[in-house]
Amino acid sequence: MSGFGQRLRQAIDAFGPLCVGIDPHEALLRAWGLDASAAGAREFGLRTVEAAAGRVGIVKPQVAFFERYGSAGFAALEDVLAAGRSAGLVVIADAKRGDIGTTMDGYAAAWLEPGSPLESDAVTLSPYLGTDSLHGALTTALQHDKGAFVLAATSNPEAALLQQARVDDEESVAERVAHDVAARNIGAPGSLGPIGLVVGATVERRAFGLTDIVLAGTPILAPGFGAQGAEPEDLSRLFGYVASQVVASESRSILAAGAAGPEALAARIDERAALYRSPAAR
Repeated sequence: MSGFGQRLRQAIDAFGPLCVGIDPHEALLRAWGLDASAAGAREFGLRTVEAAAGRVGIVKPQVAFFERYGSAGFAALEDVLAAGRSAGLVVIADAKRGDIGTTMDGYAAAWLEPGSPLESDAVTLSPYLGTDSLHGALTTALQHDKGAFVLAATSNPEAALLQQARVDDEESVAERVAHDVAARNIGAPGSLGPIGLVVGATVERRAFGLTDIVLAGTPILAPGFGAQGAEPEDLSRLFGYVASQVVASESRSILAAGAAGPEALAARIDERAALYRSPAAR
């Protein structure tokens, strides 16, 4: 098995940077004619995987929208994750887990160990108990050729107070997180390491200390495209030298099309993916 960074690079090179979010929140379920239930979330997720396969290389199920239905929701999520990986998609579980010690190890086993019912290619993690608290998850990822995306600069306005705070009057908290992540990627084969960062497309990343030099070689999961305001043609302007490392995540702007049926959803994915592959986005 090749490393996660290599698989991610191959997916971006083959299909472009678009990542389709799988967010079965209640309004979308009802718009699609589905019940707001675990069964509805499962059907929503499987339809999205089917429409995405062969059109993009990456999908990102939002765990919370399955978790809300309890054990049945997790069973639905297991089916969606397995379907995505079976279809050859890179599957990022957007779980934002973060804890310490054996609890973190438990999250790592759930999302990153081969054979786990929730096995994914990568998982999102929160470092705000300290990046060392993620050691178990990051070690597990490296051991099993998996990946992780660590929150660095998120787009919610209240995050800046914490993420832009200065550490020892030098680097920002977000920059410290980025440096800690970069250290995990040293020696990784290929142009991308296996451990990435979450950097919102709608934030001024340099205000967080996330310059091109700091981000070099690190995969970047960038929510904020589509309904949140950033467009494919903004990718190069927003991320400059590191634009080729970006996974551009869209959810509502794509998923809304599913209300008109599977063909409309597939057509919307084709349309958006083509925009990210166009010269204007590079």
